Amino acid sequence: MAGMRFGLVVLTALLASGSVAVAQQAGPPCAGDIKTLCAGIQPGEGRIKACIKSHLTDLSPTCQDRLLTVAVTGKVCKTDVTKLCAGIVPGTGGIRACIKSHMAEVSDPCRDAMSQAAAGKKILGGGYL
Repeated sequence: MAGMRFGLVVLTALLASGSVAVAQQAGPPCAGDIKTLCAGIQPGEGRIKACIKSHLTDLSPTCQDRLLTVAVTGKVCKTDVTKLCAGIVPGTGGIRACIKSHMAEVSDPCRDAMSQAAAGKKILGGGYL
């Protein structure tokens, strides 16, 4: 019952972020991670986002893949990609692997964008991911 209640809270938080499509796209890859890593965190006022941000390296491969998409394609992370992955040819998957290996060095704005995407929120400089 508590798991179902948490799922409803997460779904409600995602829906409140602005779109059913966002909840469907961003929620499922990271919903289990949010449930596990952020258990007991009351949604609202950026608390879930902060929890995700503090656990970026602990996320499941599926959720990390969603966040790496944000990092590689998002405008907010462009500087990080340029700085950390200079010389890597786009389109080969190397940039994703590079960002993943440098997750501890990613800037706060990029971390924020990734954690917002995990929480199902609209990110700066782009649309919903």
